[in-house]
Amino acid sequence: MVLWLLACAGEPIVLPDSSGDLVLQDYPEDAAYFSRFTTAFGVYILASDGVSDDKLSHAAHVLASYLDNDEDGAVDAPEVVDTMVGRQATLVMFKNSREARRSGVFRSPSLDEMHVQDLYDEETNEPGRFDASLEEVLHLVSSAGWAHTWPDALGESAGSELADAMDTARGGHFAEIPGTYPAAAWYHYDDKTCEYNCMVTEYVYWSLTSLLGAQADRCGEIEHEWELCAPDAVRETDAAVTALLEDGRFPLPVVLPDGSYAPAAR
Repeated sequence: MVLWLLACAGEPIVLPDSSGDLVLQDYPEDAAYFSRFTTAFGVYILASDGVSDDKLSHAAHVLASYLDNDEDGAVDAPEVVDTMVGRQATLVMFKNSREARRSGVFRSPSLDEMHVQDLYDEETNEPGRFDASLEEVLHLVSSAGWAHTWPDALGESAGSELADAMDTARGGHFAEIPGTYPAAAWYHYDDKTCEYNCMVTEYVYWSLTSLLGAQADRCGEIEHEWELCAPDAVRETDAAVTALLEDGRFPLPVVLPDGSYAPAAR
């Protein structure tokens, strides 16, 4: 099925091109919502006029690094990319949440056929701020890719290995956000708009990025939601998720993306 937002946009650009550089393609003048797009190994990234080329490029390089973590020019798990492309996994970028709401894109029934994750220019690779592309891009990969490629292990439904590990981390199985988490819990997500599968998405983000060192300097900032900010803390406390993410059964990222995907340099 052709992406409805890209039906008139021509053939997709694959990142990287022969030179290893990001290539952007313009939307036709009458295209709704977005002005530019690129792809990383066939997964689309769409950007509005409010998004700078630098931010779009950064997000694309982060996505490429998550999919080809050893940067050898070939995706680490082709079956994951096939799943994402089949589910029309798409990263949509706006200047900020206000522009996204005003665009009306999220009210379109056509999005029901796509697996969409949003990311904003103002939160992407901003000096002095945590780079939100590390989170939002990983949400797209894990939720649209890993969860459907390896559902028994990394699925977002109750009963998967990942969901069971999350239930342990939360101090029990909670289909909804509880009024109070058990004192022994180290993962206590509290956004009541987040359903169970969403809680699993957030859990694998916190777990993996902490193991990769992204959260080590944010302990006080994130402890209301996630207590295991350092790699050793995850390994010592959450044995189930550590085994799942590090035992080599699945070709998951072992290096945190830095926004400069460069396979030609390896």
